[in-house]
Amino acid sequence: MHHAALALRPSACPGLLRIVVARDGGLCRIKLPGGALSAAQARAIADASLLHAAGAIEVTNRANLQVRGVRSGQEAAFIEALIKAGLGPTGALIEAGLEPSDALIEAAPGPTRNVAAAETGHLDPAAAYAATTLAADDVRNVMISPAAGRDPFALFDTGPLCAELLALLQSEPRFAALSPKFALLLDGGERLARIDHPHDVWLAATQGSDGVRFVVGLAGCPPEAGSQHADYTGALAAVRPSQVCALIRALLHTFLDLAAADATRMRHLLATHSADALLHHAQRYVDFPLSRDASLVDWQRGTAADATLRLGAQKQSQPDTWHAGGQPPLGRLDAATLHGLATLAQQHGDGTLRMTPWQSVLLPDIATHDVPAVLTGLTELGLATDPAQAITRLIACAGSTGCAKSLADTKADALQLAPRLLAGIDVHLSGCPRSCAAAHCAPYTLLAVAPGAYDLYRRDGQPGFGACVAHRLTIDQAADTLACPTDIDASRDASIPAHIDDIHERNP
Repeated sequence: MHHAALALRPSACPGLLRIVVARDGGLCRIKLPGGALSAAQARAIADASLLHAAGAIEVTNRANLQVRGVRSGQEAAFIEALIKAGLGPTGALIEAGLEPSDALIEAAPGPTRNVAAAETGHLDPAAAYAATTLAADDVRNVMISPAAGRDPFALFDTGPLCAELLALLQSEPRFAALSPKFALLLDGGERLARIDHPHDVWLAATQGSDGVRFVVGLAGCPPEAGSQHADYTGALAAVRPSQVCALIRALLHTFLDLAAADATRMRHLLATHSADALLHHAQRYVDFPLSRDASLVDWQRGTAADATLRLGAQKQSQPDTWHAGGQPPLGRLDAATLHGLATLAQQHGDGTLRMTPWQSVLLPDIATHDVPAVLTGLTELGLATDPAQAITRLIACAGSTGCAKSLADTKADALQLAPRLLAGIDVHLSGCPRSCAAAHCAPYTLLAVAPGAYDLYRRDGQPGFGACVAHRLTIDQAADTLACPTDIDASRDASIPAHIDDIHERNP
């Protein structure tokens, strides 16, 4: 392998330049800025997935895309096609004259924050440059609403701010030491917002007397009325939109200054340092006051989030425009479907697609008269557009056909469960305790214990999946049990396995 394949910090997480071996072939994850890609990029992914992989494309729970089944020996050609489509972190490999075959293609052990090799000159400039580009791909982890800039309830258009944050993450070499799982949430106050995913740093727009401010919290989620998810710190401080990037930079440097070598997430640092201590340390990096604001102790998000707005047609803030969304079954697309979505976006929208953290697809900027044609097109492509459709309330990991750690074919089992799932019931099927399909705590989880056999958990405020309420259920038995929630309450078993108390740590 070329010297440029040496990485600053190896990782088991797949990326554009790091194809990780899975049971069904190579797995490549393509990080999308704000979840967006052009129709041309969508076509490039579809074509490359057919030419160099198995044609299976998945929307992830961070609004990215991943391609499964990349064929051995074709990794470099596959990467080259995606880089030429502008899907790399900065286009730096091409600009530097490096061949895509110089990129990293490996299944590496867990992440490390050691960048000493580049700092001490052990890599030549080309190798260090390629490794830095790999790291820039790793840290592109900023989540915003798929309806950013278009949601009628938004207080602030987070799209441009997201672009600034992504540029910041990729421009400072020190940030290459961050884990590929270290993630930021930028919430503009939209109703279509995923705010139950824990993030290392979150910012949420709020209306103040002097205009919009962003409140900030660490290792958790923006609190909202009735929320049950754990939050380590709540809202700590508030800054002006123009100060957001400087604040994020200060918090990232603070993390790297203070975290132990094996600490990869903000919650690990908070186990040894108070939030006030982190703010005090971050103050040295900014020129505006930064300390805990006592008035925010009970702050809650002002607008209730509604995930169903990702489906069907919804009015945008711009007059006479709509966005239309559909859910591919269990988040999985094939090349023909992705081509079809690109065509719909070009014919009736603004020529772009927005992936969502619910593993669905949104087409923005549709004129009122085009809405029926787009909804029909989504349905014909096999996407669900109505929240009443049970498949929109099911999530499942890759399962035993794609992952050696999975104990069951969760995808097939979820499709078997869907016709029997009652309205209002949301279920997560996980092939092992790592919970790769869900960063949030689902109301119900079926955890595989053997092929076709699952333990049923109900979320109840406990860590991980919640309380185990039934053991070794077949899918038919699970359907019967889920059909009687009162029976689940009556049979509740409060014990949970200790090894699932950090499920979001292992999530892609």
